[in-house]
Amino acid sequence: MAEATIRLATAEDVPKILQFIQELAIYEKALHEVEATISSLTNTLSFAGEPPKRGSVYTALITPPATPTNATPEPVGMALYFYNYSTWRSAPGIYLEDLYVQPEARGNGYGFKLLKYLARQVVEIKGRRLEWSVLKWNEPSIKFYEQVGAKGMEEWMKMMVEGEALGKLAEGV
Repeated sequence: MAEATIRLATAEDVPKILQFIQELAIYEKALHEVEATISSLTNTLSFAGEPPKRGSVYTALITPPATPTNATPEPVGMALYFYNYSTWRSAPGIYLEDLYVQPEARGNGYGFKLLKYLARQVVEIKGRRLEWSVLKWNEPSIKFYEQVGAKGMEEWMKMMVEGEALGKLAEGV
């Protein structure tokens, strides 16, 4: 039986990546916050076969196996990620920014396969952790993540500086 395939995105995949970002934002009721465009993604993502860009953000795409009725299926999900570093562990890791599988493709193990792919990348670089954030209200995702062995970091609180506060901080005000 044919397996789903995972590959790193190319620049030609940017419209599909933007579609996935928008679909995820709709699910999270935050489409109004999406500023990404085809141009901005093309300029900031790193792609297979090209030199890494500053920041090196990659997207792994998962595509279902071909069938007699669909010989060339489109990707149905993505894992958008970048490499990070743990000072305490003195080791690299991966931060998963977004994991998304289209609703009609869920239940086929695609999310698990994307996480497994990323875990292998971490092991390959002799890394020590794969980490991500999840919205507290997103119970289906939390349960899924717990099934693969993830643990919530209750003692840590995510912090972020953005918008006007970021500008002020950069200016030293």
